[in-house]
Amino acid sequence: MELSRRTLLAGSFAAVAAAATGCSSSMDAGAGKKNTTGNLALWCWPGGLGKSVVDDTVAHFPDQHIKYTEIGGDFKQKLLTTINGGTGIPDVTGIKGEDIASLLPQAERFVDLKSVGADSVLGDYLEWKVKQATTLDGKVIGLPIDIGPTALFYREDVFAKAGLPSDPAKVGAQLKTWEDLLAAGLELRKANPKAPIVADATDMFGTIVNQGTERYIDKDNKFIGDQDHIRRAWDLAVKAITTKVEGRTPGGTPDWNAGLDQGTVPTVTGAAWVALDIKAACKTSIGKWRVAPTPGGPANFGGSFLTITKSAADPAAAFEVIKYLLSPDNQAKAFADAQIFPATPAAYDKPQLKAADPFFGGQATIDVFGPAAKNIPIAYEAPLDAAVAAPYTAALKSVQAGSKSSEVAWQQAVSQAKQIGKRQGVQ
Repeated sequence: MELSRRTLLAGSFAAVAAAATGCSSSMDAGAGKKNTTGNLALWCWPGGLGKSVVDDTVAHFPDQHIKYTEIGGDFKQKLLTTINGGTGIPDVTGIKGEDIASLLPQAERFVDLKSVGADSVLGDYLEWKVKQATTLDGKVIGLPIDIGPTALFYREDVFAKAGLPSDPAKVGAQLKTWEDLLAAGLELRKANPKAPIVADATDMFGTIVNQGTERYIDKDNKFIGDQDHIRRAWDLAVKAITTKVEGRTPGGTPDWNAGLDQGTVPTVTGAAWVALDIKAACKTSIGKWRVAPTPGGPANFGGSFLTITKSAADPAAAFEVIKYLLSPDNQAKAFADAQIFPATPAAYDKPQLKAADPFFGGQATIDVFGPAAKNIPIAYEAPLDAAVAAPYTAALKSVQAGSKSSEVAWQQAVSQAKQIGKRQGVQ
């Protein structure tokens, strides 16, 4: 749940695409290999699971002799390399949300969790999140660790000084759409030219796309990245640029970090886990931040899964471990540990999530994130979706820089996206 995770969400597209074409042989090499250590081997990345939850799970299953390993660096690549090597393959492994779509075509290399009793608990998790780990023919290869519902993080003091609504309920009521946000941005620019209401138009574009039920490739493997739902996101992002209400300040950069505390980055549209990034950057603005619903409706960024590899010595026992580790009670504990936002709605009523947060002026942010999580639209994400999306971000950056017009950049983005898809069999 560190800042690097946010960067990874934006920057892993090319790696995901490469793995989508190359992981078949890697998975084939590992299939059928059994864990011979006598332990149930569990892999995840640093911060991917709550420490107290892992410790409790290890103690709860003494007969399983759970061996938990945190793998730093490029987790997916290290996992695939291990599977390719055929030894030391974990029984249970995490898979990041941005990687799950690229691994669905290799579902036969993982255990279908329905075959070991997952039907009894799948209803406890948000349907749209389970769908992300479900193949088109109904196999479920992962149980959700967490999710990343979005909200509008904003500086209450900056809004109030500019004459904008500052109470979360009023902000939510007035800034219901992206057009509303851009209009408010013009008002904020008049009062405070150094505080653009949109930090970065490329982030805004990605959020709008994620709010829809369609992305770049449909279930029939047809390219739809030139259709109205993508063009609308593009036009809104371009409007933020041309009306000068965005600051060309990508998340995670030094300017972004400094601007959060100084008020020159007065809003962030981001997932629940971005709260950790904002808190880490802010020293003098504690208590001045608030959270309101995302303009245009809820979206999701990030959120991961636990899977069982076909190398697992005892898949049924491995599933009992996963089921316990990812129960509502333990997901609430993981939120308290490291802001790992639960994928089980039953956790939202637990004390760990209901607590008032002093950083956000005493606001209980679950009142915003909870409803958002429940209402995120179900969208099909193709294995090559992320790779096909990359040209749009690059093209928007050229519009930001003033080197290309919106129309020229759009046409180039569509053309490049089509070419990427076509090389991999997208129609």
